[in-house]
Amino acid sequence: MNTSSDAHQSFTLDLNDLQSEKAYRFNFLEWMRYGGPGFKVYGRSKLCNILFTRELARRLAGSGVTANCLHPGFVATRFGDDSGGLIGFGIRIAKRFALTPEQGAETLVYLASSPEVATVSGEYFHKCQPAQPTPEAQDDNKARRLWSESARLASVQE
Repeated sequence: MNTSSDAHQSFTLDLNDLQSEKAYRFNFLEWMRYGGPGFKVYGRSKLCNILFTRELARRLAGSGVTANCLHPGFVATRFGDDSGGLIGFGIRIAKRFALTPEQGAETLVYLASSPEVATVSGEYFHKCQPAQPTPEAQDDNKARRLWSESARLASVQE
């Protein structure tokens, strides 16, 4: 099981920039839209989690092992606690309206223990229900290419 996020929805994946070397170049319009390159890279990483899960599920098909991912919602964790300035202030305010860690864990516990999803694999869940990720996150060709490129970058044989 992998934790993803609806933060993937605003992003596409550049397989030629998996290390985010280009993504961290300053671009004023992107900074205004996403609050800086950090959120852009975070969103792309969550897109990668969905694509990875799809490819893992494909590779595990027929083995009895399942692989799914989930969006837990906006959960009041320690995420962003060390952020300073306006972003840190905004995060502290937003956390007052966030889910508790227990609420955020409900879908994870459901996927790990419910007989209803014991044979479901390669899906994206939110609030204990299958959810529709973006078309980019459903691109099985991109999922295979991400897997291969990740293996190459990690010097792991497929």
